Amino acid sequence: MTTNKTYANRTKIFIDGQHGTTGLKIHERLKDRPDIELLELPLADRKDLGKRVEIARSADIAVLCLPDAAVKELMAALGDADVCVIDASTANRVADGWVYGFPELSKAHRAKLLASKRISNPGCYPTGAIAILRPLIDAGIVRADSTPAVFGVSGYTGGGKELIAVHENTPDIEPFGLYGMELTHKHVPEMKKYSGLKNTPLFVPSVGHYAQGMLVMVPITRDITTKQANAGDVQKVLADYYAGEKFVTVRPLADRSWLERDRFLRADRLIDTNSMELAVYGNAADGNILAVASLDNLGKGASGAAVQVINLKTGVDEATGLAVA
Repeated sequence: MTTNKTYANRTKIFIDGQHGTTGLKIHERLKDRPDIELLELPLADRKDLGKRVEIARSADIAVLCLPDAAVKELMAALGDADVCVIDASTANRVADGWVYGFPELSKAHRAKLLASKRISNPGCYPTGAIAILRPLIDAGIVRADSTPAVFGVSGYTGGGKELIAVHENTPDIEPFGLYGMELTHKHVPEMKKYSGLKNTPLFVPSVGHYAQGMLVMVPITRDITTKQANAGDVQKVLADYYAGEKFVTVRPLADRSWLERDRFLRADRLIDTNSMELAVYGNAADGNILAVASLDNLGKGASGAAVQVINLKTGVDEATGLAVA
């Protein structure tokens, strides 16, 4: 086991899977911090379950950036160890006893995170969808028993090393593609649970031929609302819900200032930040409303979210080591 230089009262963190896409970004954000001591295994020991369990038990926080099966194996071996675990896989996103790692989920949610030692790191698409739907359901605008549609586009880094290799090494790669056509995407259960929905939302993701950044879009249609609401009502609910938050901000109603050439909303505008911006647009004549979330799929949608929770758990400012747009 090797560590960087030890200082008094440093938080010991072990990133299991630090060479994956999310793990690398978390490591990058923590490696130079004087309040953090990163614990690392020699390369030869990184697949040794016993040694991984040993180092995880010695840490204050273990961050798991592993496939679901590997997380389940490690957690079974860890048992009720006192270490705080932040799981970046989908293995425990909706599991009993785990707290969802989105501090802005509700006014009481930070207290739940502080009290828990089993935290599931949110998925990138659900971060945007839940940020939109949860306040609207709580406010009684969107019905909990409705079936909202959620559409999204992400950079190819959201698919991990395999998809990155395809996009960076394949001639004539598709410039844009829908996927998840079986409508059983792994992110759907957390969207449903943490939005407060009774029904499974219709979720259609897509990948563009660019590296980072994402947009998540939720139409607020008449068939999912509980009462007559206009775009201004939706924008106000979101703005009030996230008032005072550092990383989740709500733009003015029908804001055009962030559009390219007054028309196009870029998906990569918040890369390398932990910021998420929400916006609402509407057509008053037809009563149609669209809510949009803009974020970095590797930032607030992955590694940034984990670092934000680490900051919360260690008592430093939540923005420590994180960029704000």
